[in-house]
Amino acid sequence: MKQLNSAQIRQMFLDFFKSKGHDIEPSASLIPVNDPSLLWINSGVATLKKYFDGSVIPKNPRITNAQKSIRTNDIENVGKTARHLTFFEMLGNFSVGDYFKPEVIPWAWEFLTSDEWLGLDKDKLYVTVYPKDTEAKRIWHEVVGLSEDRIFDVEDNFWDIGVGPCGPDSEIFFDRGQSFNDVAEDDPENYPGGENERYEEIWNIVFSEFNHLPDGRYVDQPHKNIDTGMGLERLVSVIEGTRTNFETDLFMPIIEKTESLSAGKKYNANDKDDVSFKIIADHARTVTFAIGDGALPSNEGRGYVLRRLIRRAVLNGKKLGIEKDFLYQLVPVVGEIMESYYPEVLKNKDFIEKVIRSEEARFRETLDAGVTMLNQTIAAVKADGKTVIPGADAFKLFDTFGFPVEMTAELAEDDGLTVDMDGYKENMQAQRDRARAARGDAQSMGNQDKLLMSIDTASKFTGWTDTDDDAKLMDIIVDDTLVDHVEAGVAQVIFDQTPFYAEMGGQVADHGDIVDDNGAVVAKVTDVQHAPNGQNLHTIDVEGHLETGATYHLQVELTRRQKVSMNHTATHLLDTALRQVLGDHTHQAGSLVEPDYLRFDFTNFGQVTPEQLKQVENIVNTQIWRALPITWKEMPIEDAKKEGAIAMFGDKYGDTVRVVTIGDFNKEFDGGTHPTNTSALGLFKITGESGIGAGTRRIEAVTSKEAFEYLTHQENLLNQVAAAVKSEQLDAVPAKVASLQSDLKAAHKEVEALQAKLAAQQASGLFDSAEPAGKYSLIKAQLKVAGMNELRQLADQWKAKNASDVLVLATEANDKANLLVAVSDSAIKQGVKAGNIIKAIAPKVQGGGGGRPDMAQAGGKNPAGIPDALAEAVKVLAEL
Repeated sequence: MKQLNSAQIRQMFLDFFKSKGHDIEPSASLIPVNDPSLLWINSGVATLKKYFDGSVIPKNPRITNAQKSIRTNDIENVGKTARHLTFFEMLGNFSVGDYFKPEVIPWAWEFLTSDEWLGLDKDKLYVTVYPKDTEAKRIWHEVVGLSEDRIFDVEDNFWDIGVGPCGPDSEIFFDRGQSFNDVAEDDPENYPGGENERYEEIWNIVFSEFNHLPDGRYVDQPHKNIDTGMGLERLVSVIEGTRTNFETDLFMPIIEKTESLSAGKKYNANDKDDVSFKIIADHARTVTFAIGDGALPSNEGRGYVLRRLIRRAVLNGKKLGIEKDFLYQLVPVVGEIMESYYPEVLKNKDFIEKVIRSEEARFRETLDAGVTMLNQTIAAVKADGKTVIPGADAFKLFDTFGFPVEMTAELAEDDGLTVDMDGYKENMQAQRDRARAARGDAQSMGNQDKLLMSIDTASKFTGWTDTDDDAKLMDIIVDDTLVDHVEAGVAQVIFDQTPFYAEMGGQVADHGDIVDDNGAVVAKVTDVQHAPNGQNLHTIDVEGHLETGATYHLQVELTRRQKVSMNHTATHLLDTALRQVLGDHTHQAGSLVEPDYLRFDFTNFGQVTPEQLKQVENIVNTQIWRALPITWKEMPIEDAKKEGAIAMFGDKYGDTVRVVTIGDFNKEFDGGTHPTNTSALGLFKITGESGIGAGTRRIEAVTSKEAFEYLTHQENLLNQVAAAVKSEQLDAVPAKVASLQSDLKAAHKEVEALQAKLAAQQASGLFDSAEPAGKYSLIKAQLKVAGMNELRQLADQWKAKNASDVLVLATEANDKANLLVAVSDSAIKQGVKAGNIIKAIAPKVQGGGGGRPDMAQAGGKNPAGIPDALAEAVKVLAEL
């Protein structure tokens, strides 16, 4: 077998299919673009949906790629099996209605076995086919020459997501030998496709030839497609002869670095440590690439996945004796391994390290919170006289704080408790079922629209320079049927040329009129979208007679176009201004350009401060007032990149791109409309900034007339405030408000003093009423004070008086219970701890808490339980 590393194998695959007439698609961002059905890009085909569902016709129907992917549905198996990963690369070749089984099967065999390519041992390769797919079986046997005893029928070899494109598939396996196996040679599972470690699946070819309809019927696809996938990590493992994916050159440098950071731990020393090494190596790759593509840790969506992965890695580092932040130190190692195909990782290294290190530090605080919650759970279980922590509580600790159930069980054992493992597993399975159900709703490809795909009428967009034009009506579609005329209702039409802009890149479509030879408006254009073959497809409300072959005058609604164009230019200015203020890590994550406002989404780690927003606003307005010329031209994509043009993050472009240049300030790939000078915008004003999810922020803004109206509205509000605070001048409002705040602060202090006085009155005689509780003296009371601050003040007085061994106070505030326990120094020396007492009594008020040995406090949502909590304190002390 050839000696090849992972970078060589990846490039060889792409080169092979390029030699077969395929275009190489670069690896897309892990964050799906315009696809809400996916949390992450999870396969090579996921980035090519638009081609397979017919919404876009590819320039070349033959496509190949090496696509970075993330799947986290089996995260708990990572490190425990030879093949489970959260981050992986999928090598794929795809045919969109071009070649099919007769071509793709021999190609697969050629790539795998030819001396020019991988040169694998033919005698170690086996395939599986769908039993009814006799054609695939025939090609494998008669064309490729594979003997029938190495072709297996497998009923599961049919790729079907429920509704949509589907078809049989054929899987290719490599026999690694019985020495790699985990089952006996005579075991029923010891065959290609069985549950064993001997036969490694390295390639899956899906023959997408049917469409599964909602009524259950399977019909032929308009175009038969090929969708293949070969996991790079598995292929590298086969070629490098390693027992698992983790011993390959894709992982070992990360594991070796982790060894150097650990407390003398070594890989392959014991199974338990090996699992931790593998988890760290896998998760380090995943979070490095995900953050590099713009995802950030958070409590929802893909940000939650990142947070969970980082925490699992940190916890496993702890098992290896790593007590300090370490995961961020693996980022450059990942970057160096992948540099040949993903140089951007090292380029963004500093930012990725910063995000991971911050999250590691945050988790140490979360770890403490998890311990507190576990202590509360243990106290509640013991208070109820039970010995088993419910599975739901153990799962909550895992799901919320990243506590592995094994750690929960170990800590519970110290208090003589066990964990309901069956209940834990039920909760875990319920979460998986919910995730699986959510995934089941998402289709990886939509149904193809035969009619729109078949219309290849030539149509030219003239709207870059014109807002009205004469055009010949070429096609009319009504109710998914081509017709030659229409007189009422809604229709879709295509002209030989049009000034109407089709919605794209966040810019909304043009509206306007279609006028006949007599000057009468015969239709209103309400929407324009791109048809699969690239034409501008107009949706119209018909008011008169239209027929194919006739010429009409197309008039774009000019005011709407101008306002949209100004707001589009503002997004370009805003994009560059944000990079200047926040840093180059900031990427556009989406935009919406309407006539009356603009919305701009961007990635950023943390909030944008008011000062930063002011900087951004000033930069944009400065460019408007500089009256910069706006120009555009088409050029080869490589030339555009050399000129420094900014590409929309995650978007794909053709060989020729349109580049919009705004003076010396901004140059971007763009397909939208713009005025000819920034001065047309007049004024730019940010109206809002907020977080909208996993590391993504949103700015809303206005320009021109809407900006003036917004500022006028703000001025009116300020005038109302001036009137309310009795200020005759707007300039004096801040000082007037500050004066009122000072008066309010003084009033608050007066109230606090009165509350303290009331607490002191209630304390009168309190410290003279100690009662025995076992061998200790106890003062307990429920008081009517404002809250915990007052209880702490009383505890300070008690300590000064040395009035008893233990003090337990309670109050009701805002419909909640507050409990405080204080213990004298002498009682502490005898083993009494305030934290233990508070844990025992807090469940009586349906709460929890903790603290130091000398003082602890708790809150609860059941104030009616305060008398029971005080009584429980007597019982706890008596037992001591």
